[in-house]
Amino acid sequence: MTTDEKKLLQAKHRLEETEMRDRQKERKARTRRLIQEGAILEKVFPSVVSLNLDELEDFLCGLRR
Repeated sequence: MTTDEKKLLQAKHRLEETEMRDRQKERKARTRRLIQEGAILEKVFPSVVSLNLDELEDFLCGLRR
């Protein structure tokens, strides 16, 4: 493997690592947002804590009507 090939491979790996870190940051931000939104939902509608996902979806869709 030549020096240029090694440099190219290293650059490719650095780019992949950067993209992976960015995806991880996005996932963490999404997870945080979903948790915060869920907490607000439970605060405003305490009864939703006892609902399963289908019941919660029906409840929220009913609010939209």
